[in-house]
Amino acid sequence: MKKLMLTCAAAALISTGAMAQSTVVTATGAGHAAAVQIEPEYRTKIRTYVTEHKVRPVQTREKIVVGQPVPREVELESVPADWEPSLTKYRYVYSGDRVMLVGPSTRTVVQEID
Repeated sequence: MKKLMLTCAAAALISTGAMAQSTVVTATGAGHAAAVQIEPEYRTKIRTYVTEHKVRPVQTREKIVVGQPVPREVELESVPADWEPSLTKYRYVYSGDRVMLVGPSTRTVVQEID
């Protein structure tokens, strides 16, 4: 029964992916933060936004890295809808010339955009 459910789920994902062009794919692993894959053109769009809007980088004692929570004193910014609508559920922080996507409920970094 379990194999049947996994097979059906895999078939549904494959058929859905073939019909729709996905720019952002979110996957989760057991016990790990969500991994977000962003197409290159959206990475460029995000970097351009940060540059054009002169977003100031935050300074922290610890390096902000994927899979770790952002310190509580760091303010998370809302993701603009024009980056990619599926990313609006995240927040971001600009640190050390890198944009980091953050899950707002856990404050965990899910993707680095360099």
